[in-house]
Amino acid sequence: MGSRLYAGLSYEQVVHRYAQNVSSACLMRLQNWADAEDCFQNTFLKLYKSSPDFHSESHLKAWLLRVAINECKNCIRDSRRQIPLDTIVDKPAPSAEDDVDLSWALMQLEGDYREVVYLHYVERMKVREIADVLGKNPNTVKTLLHRGREKLKRIYGGESR
Repeated sequence: MGSRLYAGLSYEQVVHRYAQNVSSACLMRLQNWADAEDCFQNTFLKLYKSSPDFHSESHLKAWLLRVAINECKNCIRDSRRQIPLDTIVDKPAPSAEDDVDLSWALMQLEGDYREVVYLHYVERMKVREIADVLGKNPNTVKTLLHRGREKLKRIYGGESR
């Protein structure tokens, strides 16, 4: 099979460049390492099998995140064996030196808020990009982002309305 390029990158380069983005998105959504790994693999397998054309690397990244999120939704829908993470692991308290890493706080948010806040602050996506990736109205994304911020303030003990 010939060497296929995705927005000018080889398959191996795409996996290397976007592995962290895809795995983080899957783990934030599923809160289950084994299922996140499955969705991660399915995402890159779909890229390899379908070989879509991409206009740019940002288009490629958005496609990968969209497929990853859809894989996670399929996993949740198909799996009835989900165990909430908080029943397995004690919730760690945020520490002063850990203020750069929002992982703890993001795990406390409900799924839709977690996805939007994650995509905005960790993946540095704009509202329009998030709306495209999630298949939601931009105003819905703005509302979820606003409410997610308010919930994060409460989690961290900040001010809230």
